[in-house]
Amino acid sequence: MNGMKTVLLLGGMSGVLLFIGQAFGGRSGLLMALGGAVLMNFFSYFFSEKMALSMSGAQRVSETEHPYIWNRIGPMTARLTEKMGLPMPRLWVLPEESPNAFATGRNPSHSSVAVSAGLLEIMNDQEVEAVIAHELGHILHRDILISSVAATLGAAITGLARFGMFFGSRDRDEDDSPAANLLMMFLAPVAALLIQMAVSRTREYSADAAAAKYTGSPLGLVNGLRKLDTWSQRIPMEASPTMSHMYIFPPAMGGLARLFSTHPTTEQRIAALLGQRQ
Repeated sequence: MNGMKTVLLLGGMSGVLLFIGQAFGGRSGLLMALGGAVLMNFFSYFFSEKMALSMSGAQRVSETEHPYIWNRIGPMTARLTEKMGLPMPRLWVLPEESPNAFATGRNPSHSSVAVSAGLLEIMNDQEVEAVIAHELGHILHRDILISSVAATLGAAITGLARFGMFFGSRDRDEDDSPAANLLMMFLAPVAALLIQMAVSRTREYSADAAAAKYTGSPLGLVNGLRKLDTWSQRIPMEASPTMSHMYIFPPAMGGLARLFSTHPTTEQRIAALLGQRQ
């Protein structure tokens, strides 16, 4: 199912590029857009993981890189992957005080899990293990490819809009171009809609359930979600709106960025974990 969604997402975005190329450049614009679509699809599939890690500022964690973090999360990740029948993902740390985590990659054999420094500071081992189990749940259910591709395409669309705003204002020697602003107002919701169509809220419930199953109890994640809810308000995380769907807890967003929200509420997730979901 996620594979089909990925194909449809890439195909839909290619169609948008071809339409824009035809509308603004005629035949030559269409040919340029076709070349861009081919490159975009190749890049989205093979390099979306690297882009997500780069956008978040993630730093590699291993026995030789940040070994003190590895000693804490490496063994618990290895135990969980053995239970789930998954290969060991690459581990990363985000230089963020705000607690959060995400998984990315194109398949279980090419996957990564990243946790923030703030998360490791405020959570005990049971809660950290539950968060990692949640992210491994996304890998197990093969959510990571569609999430990573959606983030890449969302960033490409909003980047295109900003590109248009920059050149629109520069050509007119004005601070703002009405046409470019209109382009941004149109393309940002399009990016958000593509992400929401591709990323179902049910995937968070499924990953939460996997965490409860493979850690042996829902309480670690329940307590972890409560801490995420509290601390994310105290220390808001600055993240690209197009990546917000990838995190275990959505970074605080306002304005047009609210359009990118794809998570159930903390109360809904805790209720589901405790078996009280209606």
